[in-house]
Parts: sequence; structure tokens; C-alpha cells
Amino acid sequence: MTAFSHLFQPFTIRNCQIKNRIFSTGHDTTMPTDGTPNKRLAAYHKARAEGGAGLIIMQVAGVHETARYTSHLIMATTDDCIPGYQDVVAACKPYGTKIFGQLFHPGREIMESQDGTAPVAYAPSAVPNERFHVMPRPMSRGMIKEITAGYADAALRLQKGGLDGVEIVASHGYLPAQFLNERTNLRTDEYGGSFENRLRFIREVAQAIRAKVGPDLVIGLRISGDDKDHDGLQESESLLAIQALDDVMDYFNVIAGSSASFGGAVHIAPPMAIANGYVAPFAAAVKAKVKAAVLVAGRINQPQDAEKILASGSADLIGMTRAMICDPDMPRKAEAGKLEDVRACIACNQACIGHFHLGYPISCIQHPETGRELTYGTRKPIVRKKKILIAGGGPGGLKAAAVASERGHEVILCEAGERLGGQALLAQMLPSRAEFGGIITNLTREVQLGGAEIRTRTKVTRVLIEAEKPDAVIIATGAKPRSAAGAGIEGVDGGHVVTAWDVIRDQANIGHSVVIADWRCDWIGMGLAEKLARAGCHVRLCVDGYMAGQRIHQYVRDHWVGELHKLNVEIIPYARLYGIDGDTAYFQHATSAEPIIFEGIDTLVTSLGHERQSELEDELADWGGEMYVIGDCLTPRTAEEAVLEGLKATAEI
Repeated sequence: MTAFSHLFQPFTIRNCQIKNRIFSTGHDTTMPTDGTPNKRLAAYHKARAEGGAGLIIMQVAGVHETARYTSHLIMATTDDCIPGYQDVVAACKPYGTKIFGQLFHPGREIMESQDGTAPVAYAPSAVPNERFHVMPRPMSRGMIKEITAGYADAALRLQKGGLDGVEIVASHGYLPAQFLNERTNLRTDEYGGSFENRLRFIREVAQAIRAKVGPDLVIGLRISGDDKDHDGLQESESLLAIQALDDVMDYFNVIAGSSASFGGAVHIAPPMAIANGYVAPFAAAVKAKVKAAVLVAGRINQPQDAEKILASGSADLIGMTRAMICDPDMPRKAEAGKLEDVRACIACNQACIGHFHLGYPISCIQHPETGRELTYGTRKPIVRKKKILIAGGGPGGLKAAAVASERGHEVILCEAGERLGGQALLAQMLPSRAEFGGIITNLTREVQLGGAEIRTRTKVTRVLIEAEKPDAVIIATGAKPRSAAGAGIEGVDGGHVVTAWDVIRDQANIGHSVVIADWRCDWIGMGLAEKLARAGCHVRLCVDGYMAGQRIHQYVRDHWVGELHKLNVEIIPYARLYGIDGDTAYFQHATSAEPIIFEGIDTLVTSLGHERQSELEDELADWGGEMYVIGDCLTPRTAEEAVLEGLKATAEI
């Protein structure tokens, strides 16, 4: 029995009954390869439908040739998209899941070239954006009419594809919002100037769609309440527009943020440093003013949080997109009361929107089966039960143990330390990173459900392996910090030099003036800088790259850079550590080779990368059984690679 009195109640929008209040918001997957929905995308959405989602809103579909903001956009400008939509619907409808699709034009928010040359971006007015540095060309009246008709034609194609509804994307500073915003709409014709004129584009689009699709198809609007942008829409402006459009919309899907600026874009997929459910108060303000249904999203990753928002009357449906990227079965588990089994999203952004921004299909560092459903969506039955010994209880070892035991093998997971988790135990100790520890909790639960034996304080050696006689050994022993001495840094013995791990564990005596040598350019250096700055230190973060956080997802990085700026942390890019002499640290500019010198420092903190723990692999060089090496002990990278390799190693054994 479920403890949720609201979350699993049905809800009707227009004539469309949705079986529960959980929906997946429209999000780009980078899966379409030819402008149409394909088998990979159908399998991706099927996993969420099978897992219990009430509603899936598919990713944006371009309504006009000028809408191509990426090379992997679905285009609804021809009938070629219809069979692909039908395939997605056929995959999801057996589970009672309703399917909507997004109708999209980015306006000036063009983020990618189609052929290496800069495209012409069209917008209401020639007002550039900050993030992509695009100067758009103002739309003519004729183009506005053409694009309006494009929305209607695209909606009809989605309807022919079997979808239950369409959503006009006016969120995140895209074209409809550019018309609405008086700071980006400088027109003097009937589409600019007064509030009614600036609202005209959205209203005419909605009316054109309704005239084309008839009375039954659901039509909704996604809109940001607060763009979180110096030139963006404010909540009062968005709320006024929502009220004015209540007569032509069946629902409003509210969110925050804007694609146009660095600070605004963070809210497209808010990282773990941002509070859970933070858009709900705006949703409540909307719900108090309109008759249409109100949908809300924004860092709602647990069913308990969704239930609270519904119980408060703030919204009618709850967007839990990354929650279902991380755990497609979350709704089904929650309804069955199996909350301990829910694999909660930790909002790291690394493999979901992080993959999107790198041009790869999205996935999840905790659940790499996401996006790879056609390959790993179903566990293969074992041919013969084997005894598998896993050395190392970090994320890679945990994933290997979970998959192998779930498939039916006898699994022994050994961890040399007192606790499972590996470097994730360190990550969760940094400011605003506590949620990263969820990867340990979630993977440990999967191991327990699979029935694997867990042994802590047990170092795996050749002697242990010969005593246990496993059929296969998986080595996941991780890595250790690369020391300054090991990196060839001069004068290490003559100064106060400590490693990042020492600082995170509070095992180092840190003075007031601190320099961080950050070769990794990832979360470690930025986390150390925040930790020490909050402790009252004067911090200089020297990164051996072109920016702090260069190797982590841009929304995580950009938000963090803002926090470090507020804490008066100095960030010095292109700084290669050279040596230390007493209280003076020497760096070299990575491109000019000129010296960068810091005098009067108390402590030099090094984050110079990691070295693989290869002892066990070397010890087993002549061992005759099956052996797999995964994660950082293969070569140091991140938790994402370790977990994926844990899956790959055990999916076929």
C-alpha cells in the first residue's frame, strides 16, 4: 500500500486523464540522429512509462527551419517525424502513460552550428544574448506569420503521431518569451510596445494550433516565472502573462531560468547546490490566479517532496525528470511503498545534461542503463552461476556487485576500509556536495537487494583469492592522490604542502593564506576553495586550465564560480605548479611560460590528479581465472566511468 494520498491520484487536463501526478518534462536527449524520433528514443521513453510515469512530455520539436538550435533536434516541419512519434506512443501507451510533445523555436538562443559556420538567428528584435554571443536578425511580419503557421502545422503532425497534447515552449528565454519581454522586444508594430502587443505572438500561436488540431488535443505553455537573468522576465511579469493566457491554455508548466545568461542557464537543470522544489512557491501563485492546470518542476527528486507540494495545493502535476533519468522505476517503487529502493538523483548533471552539452546521448552516472536501454535495458540470464570476487567498494565495485548478484551469480564484495563508497566519501564532505553521497546509499541498496555478500575491512590479496577460489575477480581498488613530490614539483620538503584529501578529511593544519594548485580543474579544487574561504582563509585557486571547473558540467561550474566570487576567492587560470620555497609558491603560466609567484603563503594545497592502485592487478598477473579491471585502478577518471565499467564487466559474465 502507498502512503501517498495525492501523488497517485488521477488527474484530467481537458479530455486527457493522466493516471498519476508524476510527469517527465521535455528535455533534449541527443538521441535523434536524423531529425525524427528513433528506436533509441522510443526505448528510453518506454523505460519511464513502464516504471510508472503518468505523463511524458517529449523533447522539443522545431516548428520552422530557423529553429535548428542543435544538430540533433527533432524537426516537425515535415511528415517525416510522424512514424517516429507513432513508435514512441506504441512503446509507452501499453503502460497507460500519456504523451505530449514540445513545440519549439529558440529565437536568438542558437547554441550550435549545423556545418561549422555561424547561422542566422531570428528574434523579435536585434538584442544579443550573453551566453552564446548571438546577435539576431529581427523577424519580419511575414516571418512571424510563417512561424506561427509552423507551430500549428507541427502540432497537427504530433497529433497524427498519436500524441495526447502539445506544449508551446516559452520558458528559458526562448522565442515566445523574447516577444513577451519588453527588454528583448523593441518592436514598434503590433507585436511590440504594449503588454497586449507583446503577448500577441503567444496568443496567435495558441489560436492557430487550436484551429488546426480541433477541440480534443491538449495545449499547454511552459514558461519561466523568474528568468534569473538581469534582462529576463520577472515573476510579476510572467504571472501577468499567464493570467492573460488562461483562456487559451489547458495548462501552464512553470519553471525558472533562462538560456540567455550564465546565471539564468543554471536553472535549466539546477545542480545540487540549489534547493529542492524551489519553484513551487511560484506555482502556488499561478494556481491561485488561473483555472488551467498547473505543472511544476525544479529539483524535485524525491516522491516525498512531490507529495508535499501536491498536498499544499501548489500544483497539480510534478515534474521529476532527472529523478526518472536516475531511476525510471521511481513511480512504481513509490506507489508500492518501497522508498528505500528509490535511486534518488543527486543533481550532479554529469551524464544527463552534461552529455547533452557534449553532444552525446544522455545517461546517468548512477544508472548508466539510462540512454542505453537497447543494450542494457534487460538483464541477460546467466549461462552458468559463477562465484565472483570484487575488490573495492567504491561506485564501480558496488555497481559490479549489484548487477552480478541481480543476474544470479554468487558475489563477494570486499572493501579494505571501514566504509563503502571510495572517493564519493570525500566528495560528500565538501560544501554543497553532501548529496553526492547519495550514490553510495543508492548503490549499496542495490547490492543488498541483489543479495551479494559485503565484507568491509577486508583487503583482497592473492592469498585470499586462492582461498576463496572465485571464477572471476573484478578489481575496483581505485586510486590515491598524486603527490607533489611524485609530480616532480621542486622544493616540496621546504614548504607546508598538503594534499586535497588531507584538507577534506580535516587532517591538515591550514594557515590563513592558502594557494590551491588545481591540475584537475574539477569539483575538488572548487570545493576546497569554498571550504577554506568559508573557514576564513584568504584563498587563491590556481587552475592548470583556462577556467576553474573546466572539466565539470557548466551549470555546476557557473553556479560555483558565482559562490567563489562572493567569497572573494581569487581564481588564476593557466597556472602550472612549478615549485615551492618556504612561504613562496612558484607557478608558470601555461602559455607564456612566464612565472606566477605568490609570497607569504601559509599552505600550498595540491590537487594534482590521482595514481591508480595497481598492486592487486600486478599480483594477479599470472592468475588463471577471469579478471576485469574497472574504474580508477584501470586509469583515474570519474565515478561515471567506474559505474559504467562495473555494468559492462558484469552484464556478460
